[in-house]
Amino acid sequence: MQVKDMYLKKYKLILILSFFIFFFQKIVYADDINKSKAIKYLDDLKFFSASFLQNDGSQISEGQIFIGDHRLRVDYKLPSKILIILDKNKAMYYNYDLDEDEFFNPKDTLAGFFFEIFNSLDFINESKTYSNNNNLFFERELEGDMGKYNLKVIFEDNPFLIRKIEIDSEEVNLVLSLYNHNYNENFDENFFKLINPSFFD
Repeated sequence: MQVKDMYLKKYKLILILSFFIFFFQKIVYADDINKSKAIKYLDDLKFFSASFLQNDGSQISEGQIFIGDHRLRVDYKLPSKILIILDKNKAMYYNYDLDEDEFFNPKDTLAGFFFEIFNSLDFINESKTYSNNNNLFFERELEGDMGKYNLKVIFEDNPFLIRKIEIDSEEVNLVLSLYNHNYNENFDENFFKLINPSFFD
């Protein structure tokens, strides 16, 4: 009887361990598939544009984001007309109303998060991944000259589209919602140049 009880206990333990191994492998496999989908999607986002609504908790801003081969352009339309052009190490801010420009290192500001998402496979690979309804979430804590911040990117799963970017830090709580996705855009040769746009008028 004792031998039978020991055999049953051992059998139950093996069953439980097998279940957890199978369950864990399924989660890891699903995460790998989701990360691969997101990486391919972002890697293919060249010559792309989307409209956005930005909410920082006190103000709603509207504009468009454009992705070129190695640079990003963000055009704020409302409430102020502002242009931001970014590459990995350089960026330009231009205020149309004041005709003022400023050049800066994007790593010194939260603007650098655009490169974390659109030009770095590390962001997706090192993110915590989970799903809810038809949405996939990629979340990661990052640290820069502005301190620590939590960056979350949300994709609609079917069709697979980037829908939302959320930044949460001690100083900033920002939600960027993307819509009107356009692929295979044609951009003028000066469109992404880090030059005051009034020079082209």
